[in-house]
This record gives sequence, structure tokens and C-alpha cells, in this order.
Amino acid sequence: MTKTATDLLENRWDEDKARGMSEPELLLYRSNILGQDKRVTNYGGGNTSAKVMQKDPLTGEEVEVLWVKGSGGDIGSIEMSGFSTLYMDKLRALKGLYRGVEFEDEMVGYLPHCTFNLNPRAASIDTPLHAYVPRTHVDHVHADAIIAIAAAKDGERLTREIFGDRVGWLPWKKPGYELGLWLEDFCTKNPQAEGVVLGSHGLFTWGDTAKACYDKTIEVINEATAWLGARMEGQTIFGGAAHESLDPAARRAVAARLMPAIRGFVSGNQHMVGHFNDEDAVLEFVNAKGMPPLAALGTSCPDHFLRTKIRPLVIDFDPAKGNVDDVLAGLSDQIAAYRADYAAYYDRCKRPDSPDMRDPNAVVYLVPGVGMITFAKDKATARISGEFYVNAINVMRGADTVDEYTGLPEQEAFDIEYWLLEEAKLQRMPKPKSLAGRVALVTGGAGGIGAATAARYLSEGACVMLADIDESALASTAETLAGRFGPDVVRTVQMNVTQEEAVQAAYAEIAVELGGVDILVSNAGIASSAPVEETSLALWNKNMDILSTGYFLVSREAFKLFRVQDIGGAVVFVASKNGLAASPNASAYCTAKAAEIHLARCLALEGAEAGIRVNVVNPDAVLRGSKIWEGDWLDQRASTYGTDKEGLEEMYRKRSMLKRSVLPEDIAEAAYFLAADTSAKSTGNIINVDAGNVQAFTR
Repeated sequence: MTKTATDLLENRWDEDKARGMSEPELLLYRSNILGQDKRVTNYGGGNTSAKVMQKDPLTGEEVEVLWVKGSGGDIGSIEMSGFSTLYMDKLRALKGLYRGVEFEDEMVGYLPHCTFNLNPRAASIDTPLHAYVPRTHVDHVHADAIIAIAAAKDGERLTREIFGDRVGWLPWKKPGYELGLWLEDFCTKNPQAEGVVLGSHGLFTWGDTAKACYDKTIEVINEATAWLGARMEGQTIFGGAAHESLDPAARRAVAARLMPAIRGFVSGNQHMVGHFNDEDAVLEFVNAKGMPPLAALGTSCPDHFLRTKIRPLVIDFDPAKGNVDDVLAGLSDQIAAYRADYAAYYDRCKRPDSPDMRDPNAVVYLVPGVGMITFAKDKATARISGEFYVNAINVMRGADTVDEYTGLPEQEAFDIEYWLLEEAKLQRMPKPKSLAGRVALVTGGAGGIGAATAARYLSEGACVMLADIDESALASTAETLAGRFGPDVVRTVQMNVTQEEAVQAAYAEIAVELGGVDILVSNAGIASSAPVEETSLALWNKNMDILSTGYFLVSREAFKLFRVQDIGGAVVFVASKNGLAASPNASAYCTAKAAEIHLARCLALEGAEAGIRVNVVNPDAVLRGSKIWEGDWLDQRASTYGTDKEGLEEMYRKRSMLKRSVLPEDIAEAAYFLAADTSAKSTGNIINVDAGNVQAFTR
């Protein structure tokens, strides 16, 4: 069941685990258990701190040190190295340098001068907020239930109604040095307070010990949650339903058609990756009568709209009519209108020193009856952006039910989105890898060449869907790759390349899981060996079905998706030296491989005008990790060449011109080159990776 803002939080503090921990270790423990529930704070949002007495490495004296989440961290997954450490006496001394709110951004430049023990972790803009709260342990979170109150039109009154004078209220103020001074002033004037709600932003709580601080955070959130739940009981949410959800399969089918089309429009500057979410909270919102006006108001918490843009795009889909074709026909106009609206927002709000306008495309797409689609530069960011908007939905549900939801004022939102400090953070981001944002489908993905190629693509920032007929091997390969590169970027689909419906279903799956496809590596294969007079029609047809028809089917469906996206594409056939150089007792295999190569030539001709490149890698004698060498083929080839299994690889090595064995990673390197922009002007080519075989020379 989807957890919402009206479900009480679990207190996860385990005294047995915490026993014996140092103060920094307790801070880490507290941070991690707070961040385990996205209703407490979204990914990367919020921060935690502790003021700890430590020995100064220079003087040997005990000094007060602020431990606080560093810039860019996530409390749910933070490690000890993720905390900044700063001298409290130096942080207090900064007050003497403060020239007023119009100069508050310059205070960030002083924070490195306060670093304790040469800690390389950069301090975040929120450091003064924690430093100047005169309490030992401080939590700042973006809990859905709290922001529902903070984003309500009459949030200050609601805060008093819920908490009395135990939890205070501060109006919206952009995070920074001035807000830190506001918090200090509030605490000084309200020594009995247990926390404070920040308008349109979040919650600060504190305590004398790590456990007391954690307990107070959970207690305050649960108090707001219970209050909201009681007042929402029996109420019509979001104005009631205007649409009914399609069934799960139909929802994914619609998303699979929409996502490649959207992806084509939003990938102008860089390739984008998609994510689909149809959880209950999302469906309740996208189906509601009140969804369009609420979505137009934009999000409230700064962390929300930094991830999701100020507002989503609502797709003109009617689930009762199933008008997908009409939606696709009008999608260009809808996206153009969103871009124009975003550009107008930029022009209205820009400052003389504002950075140039960024990508004007929406991040979040709401589809009635279907769910939510998000696009971002990588899969994790697309998923996390969706999670942020679920937080925003939870906030709107609560605020709109008990009062009136209010988004952040447009100028304030712009000043956060185009904050020069935020721009500086973006400029420090590492350069994208060569396949960042690209999506690859690798058939035969559980075999040696397929797995090695997938790993090579993943190492360069791509997302990969592994397709294979062997479900067990597929799961094992995916587990290994996900362990190396993370679960976000690896997907699997069981697929028989000879079955048209299975191939079409696989492409629908990659569309809904990752948004589309940029690279096809057609690698699924078998091998057979028999003199021609002993080659049965069944054996001949099996080779043709898998190695010729299978390559045709996966290529045809890739071309369809490439043309919908209209951003080009790359097809890499893993053929064989045998497609160019005949081998004895392998007529079915060699002929089918020759058909692959000629199919690639035909596709290169057809795809060029759309920027679709088609090239071939010709391996030879790749024994290690290859599934086709696990069965009769190995015995048959060993028999053909008069050797045994152990001697076959050595025989192949010796017969090559370079006298070197060919490994799966060698084929993967060629497949990477042919998919990357380094080969952007190459199509219709064949790269032999066979350690040298004169019979297979292409010219």
C-alpha cells in the first residue's frame, strides 16, 4: 500500500544499535533513520547537525565543533565523510562580517575559513541555520505533513492550532545567512519552543541529545499527521474524481506510447531518460477534478521545484476516450506551449545577473487515468524527481483539504531556481560521460559478449535493458551489473527474438521503463555444426530464425521507436567472421551470419536520413563466457579441427595473424565505439575483432 502524509511515522530508534556510539556516530545514525522514509524528507533534502566538543589538532584544547550535513548530501544514505565540520567560535565570528541581507550570499565564501581539521567536505548554504540555533542537536526536514501546513494559506494559524506555543512559525525566507539569524532570534525569544515551522519550506526541531532530537522530530511530524488525518476524514480529496484509472496493463501501454514521443521532444540538448509512476497517490491526483488548477499553482518547498520545475505539464489524455493518437498528434503544440510559458516566466522574473535560461521543457508530465512521467538527464534523477512530486502531491492533498494550498510566489521560486549559488553548484558538476542519457537494448544480454557490452555501456553512463531467453542467466547477469552500477540503470526482459509479439512487448517495456531507446546491440545467437548432407531442415531454419529473422525483428522495432523519437540511433550487429569467411561443416550458421551482415547494409541505407547508424562487429572464436560454446557446438568444432575442448581456444589463437585470444571485452569495446559519438560519421561498416584473419578482410 502507498504510504501517504496521513500515515503515522514509525520511530526507528534502536537503543541497542545506538549504545556506545560517539556523538558524530549518533548524528550519522539519526540522519540515516530519518532519511529512510521519504515522507520525512525527500532525497537530498533537509539536513541534520550536532555541536560536539573535540580536541583542536593545533592547540590540543577542547573546542566546540559543528557537524552538519555537507553540500549535496542525502541524510538517508550519508556516511561519516558526508558531514562538514566547522569551528563554532569562527562561525559566530562571521556575524561581525555580515553586511546585511542584500549581501548574504557572500557569507558562503567565508565558510571554508571555518573548517575544522581540514575537512574536505564543502559546507552547505544551510550551515548558518544549524550553527545559530542555540541547541546541541538540530534536525531540519521537509516532512509532507508539515509542509502541508506550511503551504496552506493560513499556515501560521494552523501551526498554532496544532502545537500551541511549543512549535513556532517563521514566514517564508530563502535559505541562507539571514534565515540563520532569524532562527537564532526565534530561539532566544522562545526558549520553551521545541521547534519551528518555516512557511512554504519545512520544519526545524532540536534536543539536548541525539535521541531526544530524533524523538521530537518524529513526534512533531506525527502530531501534524494525526491532526491532518482527523480533519481529512470523510472529506472530498482534490474535488473528487473526474476520471477513472485504466487497468495496470493499459496504463503501461499508454505510457509506452507517450514516453518515446515526449523523449524526442525533450532531448534536444542532451538525451533524457524517463521514469513512470502509477502508484495510488499519483492516480488519485491525476484523476481529480482539482488537479489542473492545483498543478498550475506549482510546488511549494524549494527542494520540490528545484527537482520538478515550478509546475508540471498536464497531458491532454482522456482515459474514457483512449485518445492516444490525438494526444500524440497534439503533443508538439502542448510542449511548445509549455516552453513558451516557461520562457515568459523567465523573462518576467530574471534579474540583471541571472544565469541564462535553462532547459525550458517540463520535468513532470501528468496523464489522467495513467499516472506520472518524469524525464531527466539520468534514470536516478528521473526517478527522484517523481518522488519529489509525490511529496508535492501529499502536501497539496493536506493543504487543499484543510485550508487552501498556496504555491511559492513566482519571483521567490525564480530566485531559488536561478540562484547564483545554485548555478555555481551546477557548474561544479562533473562533465557527463560519453553515453550519459542513452538507453541501450542488448539481446543475448546474459551471455559473455552481451554482458561485457552492457558493462561497457553502463561504465559510460548509459542505461541498459538486457534481453535474453534464459530467465535464470538473465537474472544473474542483471544482479551482477546492478551491484556494480546501481539498480536504476539495469533492466531486464525475457525475450525470444524469433517471436514477433515478444519483441514488440520488449520494446514497449523499455519505453515505459526508460523512456525509449538509442542503441540496439543485436547479439542473440546460436551456433551449429554439421556437414551439409547432415544438416536438417529444422537445423537450417533454427539458424535462420534466430540469426536472420531475429535480427530483422529487433531491428524493425528499434527503427519504429527511433523514428518516433526522431533523435537518431545506433544499431550494432554482433555477426561473425563466418559471415565473410566460409567454414567447413557450418553452412547454416555461416549463411545466416552472412544474411545478418547484408541486412545491416540494407538498414544503414534506410536509416541514414533519420540519423540512424547501423554497423557490424565481426568476432571470431570468443570462447570465454560465451553461451554458444556451452553445448554441442564446442564438441562439433573441436571434432572438425581434430582437437579437444581444452585445445580449441589455443588452436584459434595460433591460427590468428596476431596470435592473440579474442575476449568478450574486446567485442564490447568495438560495440562501444560504434554506439558512441566518436563514430558519429560511420555507418554501414564492419569491424573485425578476430585477431586477424585474411579470409575475413572486408576489402
